[in-house]
Amino acid sequence: MIDKRTSVDEEHSRPADLSDTTVEALGELSKALETIHRVRGHLYSAHQLVGGADLTLDRVVKLLREAGHGEMANRVERDLLGRNILPGRWTFQIMEEFDDGYYATFQEVEREAREKLAGGRRHIYEAEMKQRRRTHGMPGHEATPEA
Repeated sequence: MIDKRTSVDEEHSRPADLSDTTVEALGELSKALETIHRVRGHLYSAHQLVGGADLTLDRVVKLLREAGHGEMANRVERDLLGRNILPGRWTFQIMEEFDDGYYATFQEVEREAREKLAGGRRHIYEAEMKQRRRTHGMPGHEATPEA
């Protein structure tokens, strides 16, 4: 049986004094950061989708005018074209605030926790799990690319 504290390589091995609970906490913090990375991606998708929709409104206004619907074209132009999605903000401003605030702080706290508690080592929890779950000696179950 593999010792649950054994890692796939030295780079991902835990310092000798690091408890199971601390390794689990760092693993959960890393997992939470990964979720925030996904949130950031979704926000950028929303940023691009809203921008694309806004640019499409130029064509909508043009077509409504060509079709003789000037009042509706004026409404789209006045009330939608270039509109803030939140008070005083386009999506690029939301992205900048998110990146410089919450996102940057989350990354900083996760990095600080790793540095102070685990000597900067990343993914200790996952590396130990991989070592426990892989079938030693079987192709496709190597500990590292070099193995």
